[in-house]
Amino acid sequence: MIVYRRARLSDVEEILKLINKYAEKGLMLPRTRSTLYEGVREFVVAAENDQIIGTGSLHIVWDNLAEIRALAVDQSYQSQGIGRKLVEILLQEALELHCPQIFTLTYQLEFFRHLGFTLVDKEQMPQKVWKECINCIKFPNCDENAMILNLE
Repeated sequence: MIVYRRARLSDVEEILKLINKYAEKGLMLPRTRSTLYEGVREFVVAAENDQIIGTGSLHIVWDNLAEIRALAVDQSYQSQGIGRKLVEILLQEALELHCPQIFTLTYQLEFFRHLGFTLVDKEQMPQKVWKECINCIKFPNCDENAMILNLE
């Protein structure tokens, strides 16, 4: 049985391994252990038998904008609705926080389209969205796509 819950400190190593497995393939950006510990309260996980099989986070950017980031599902569990459920949990949290707009930077356009996100020009995003980009290995040549969802 798959359980969805808030991430714990004890989950960080498994989250790190899951995210960076995809990062090594160029499918998402890598995360550091330090970054995950600092932001563990932003994460939700999907777990089966206490093994982390999926994760994602909601990062608040400003009073009207949040980002879904670090969304990953173990390859052997894909196409089972786990990623969708993780996003739904994060969107519910955004609603509870009264955050009207959610964005993501992604390579997975179709997945997010099916969840109601629309593709936008990255240049339309406020500059505060890019504050962490300076530390990215792809800066300044970002090839991710910006997608946005209005919750209001």
